[in-house]
Amino acid sequence: MTLSGAPYAGNGGMPFKSKAQRRKFAELLVNGKITDEAYERWNQTTGRKELPERVHPEKKAAAKKRKPAARKPAARKTVKKRAR
Repeated sequence: MTLSGAPYAGNGGMPFKSKAQRRKFAELLVNGKITDEAYERWNQTTGRKELPERVHPEKKAAAKKRKPAARKPAARKTVKKRAR
């Protein structure tokens, strides 16, 4: 089942899963892409639940791997001069 003009809206009775999704659908309502009834139905189904900001939080960037310190070249062994 689709909501008028919003094929990605799900199955009509599905409540909001996150605050970000609620904001997105409020924006769609303002732009006229979904009906007021559809938004209210979703909003009432969700109720006053405490929603997470996002369902799938953005992944944190992996810590950069440090390169091992460059090795210092081995000290050259000097050849002792022969006494004459």
